[in-house]
Amino acid sequence: MSLVDRRFADLPSLVAPGDLVVLNDTRVIRARLHGVKPTGGRVEALVERVVADDEAWVQLKASHLPKLATTIEFAGNAVATVVERDERMFRLRFALDAPLIEWLDKHGEVPLPPYIARAAGDDDASRYQTVYARNPGAVAAPTAGLHFDDAALAALQARGATLAFVTLHVGAGTFQPVEVEDIARHRMHAERYDITPATAAAIDATRRRGGRVLAVGTTSLRALESAADEHGAVKAGPGETALFITPGYRFRVVDRLLTNFHLPRSTLLMLVSAFAGMTTIRDAYAHAIAGRYRFFSYGDAMLLERSPKTYESPESG
Repeated sequence: MSLVDRRFADLPSLVAPGDLVVLNDTRVIRARLHGVKPTGGRVEALVERVVADDEAWVQLKASHLPKLATTIEFAGNAVATVVERDERMFRLRFALDAPLIEWLDKHGEVPLPPYIARAAGDDDASRYQTVYARNPGAVAAPTAGLHFDDAALAALQARGATLAFVTLHVGAGTFQPVEVEDIARHRMHAERYDITPATAAAIDATRRRGGRVLAVGTTSLRALESAADEHGAVKAGPGETALFITPGYRFRVVDRLLTNFHLPRSTLLMLVSAFAGMTTIRDAYAHAIAGRYRFFSYGDAMLLERSPKTYESPESG
């Protein structure tokens, strides 16, 4: 294993003609809300995922969490009713005169990660969004994609790489730390994804010509691995995934991963350790700390090669 310091502008030179670069084109919605209960108590809501034009699963913060059938009033005279609870998550049904996604765009706030200890500013609405975001539904940005601009995407194509897109709507659960000693007991919240037929075909073509699949971000990787069958073929179409990748997982699709540096005790740190090997990640993080790399959402990135021990070839079935 070797560790090399490079600039992000060098990425096209690290990609070979015939490689496939897969990006997550989800778009972050304005998912943070402030409301009031009939008692006058204030409520902060973070939409986890929209499940209908008038319903969403949310995380709630309040001095006293609401019970079933409790109503909460939000901006624009919108009223939501608690219709279900699942541990920390609440399902709210909104009385609106427009689809929930549209209402959120008018009245919600950009949901910055909890480790960014400030209110979202006007510039965050554009900064916390990839340049290729097009399908609204995420409550957190696929942050590895924040490094790209149109020139970087064009440079990859000029190099001879192919670009493909998946959609995985990142949920607020991505920030939940692993709080159990036995990681098998950690519960991942499901996230919606979609693989287009063009992307599935591009992966198959890449494999046939001997190219490599580079996933931009852990969300792209999870979408691809969730959609793969036991032979490594990626199935097109929508789905939900609660895939929790830990050391020992056998990867079937992704050869390389571009990702930011993640929080301790996070599922994302476990994923990259599974992909590149625990020793490699330990050394990479020590190197990044010594080099004063920036961590987390607006931080620096690393390009990881898949450890040979974590790959399951299509022939191995």
